[in-house]
Amino acid sequence: MAEQTAKERTRSKPAVGLQPTGEVDWSNYRGVMVVVEQRDGVAKKVSWQLLGESRRLADKLDAPLLALVIGHDVEQLAKEAIAYGADRVYVSDSPELKDYRTRPYSRVCLHVIREFKPEIVLMGATYTGRDLAGAIATHLPTGLTADSTQLDVNEERLLMASRPAFSEKLLATILCKQFKPQMATVRAGVFEALPWDDSRTGEIVRVAPQMSADEIVTEVLEFVAEKSRVNLEDAEVIVAGGRGVGGPAGFQLLDELAKVLGGEVGASRVAVELGWIEHEHQVGQTGFTVRPKLYIAAGISGAVQHTVGMQNSDYIIAINKDPEAPIFKFANYGIVGDLFQVVPALTKAFKERVGKRQETPAGDRTPLHVM
Repeated sequence: MAEQTAKERTRSKPAVGLQPTGEVDWSNYRGVMVVVEQRDGVAKKVSWQLLGESRRLADKLDAPLLALVIGHDVEQLAKEAIAYGADRVYVSDSPELKDYRTRPYSRVCLHVIREFKPEIVLMGATYTGRDLAGAIATHLPTGLTADSTQLDVNEERLLMASRPAFSEKLLATILCKQFKPQMATVRAGVFEALPWDDSRTGEIVRVAPQMSADEIVTEVLEFVAEKSRVNLEDAEVIVAGGRGVGGPAGFQLLDELAKVLGGEVGASRVAVELGWIEHEHQVGQTGFTVRPKLYIAAGISGAVQHTVGMQNSDYIIAINKDPEAPIFKFANYGIVGDLFQVVPALTKAFKERVGKRQETPAGDRTPLHVM
């Protein structure tokens, strides 16, 4: 096996930027493939979001939408992928693949790509997705656009992956003209998953693991989940502040409102850079891209760097003293006023509403709608 590994490494070693010699026929590469990220049999939301956007790309290319599921006891994820839009799902299910490790996972991906030849491969821009995508792109070799926020394809079947560039002031569209597959990692929250449809049918193809247990040199002894106080990507309500909150004390007001609504506190880049709140709260191109049901922007002017990270929220409420603030162009509802008066008033009103609801017998309660 060591000899086989050495040969594989030699075959995959061309330097970055090396152009293919002679004519290369890429016509047998077809289809858009999403690598489904999972932990303990539960898929990351970004995977289903990617399938939703990839369905559009695949239809535009008149090509199949493919998914790749790697793990242990993940058969149900193949069925979920079909319900979320996939035409064919490749499944590599083995005890050795229960926990993510770069080498065994990348070997499966490389095998599937070389065997079934998708023309586009997409992954979520998560810690795992970035690690896996980089390893695969290096070994193929091919190009990789990281942290994309927009995807499209042109008439030449080229993936147009766009991402922020030049200190977030421009959106650069990157093409990979010389190699296949074309690869990109995509931020969570940018796209929307298709509605679940369990009437859809598709093909499931089993793929054998490409490394045995004794060939894998690393072992996962324990997984310790990060105990972060913030979960912006999954939050249904976010109350965010910018320069207008004036300092850390202003974020305490926002935190009170967020707690009443069962949400999280977000922030603009300037508030984070001023040290008023930790980076894990940042929404925008250099922070998290979010898609909550309700986004309250208090004291945020509405710079592009921030709005691209929250513009897909179901409802946006903007609170700002400046009636000409750009944020009002994105808002469903706007409140022109002093946030230090408006936010406490909202907090009080919602507390009273929640209190009255709790006094009502559970069977008589109507759902609490913030809108």
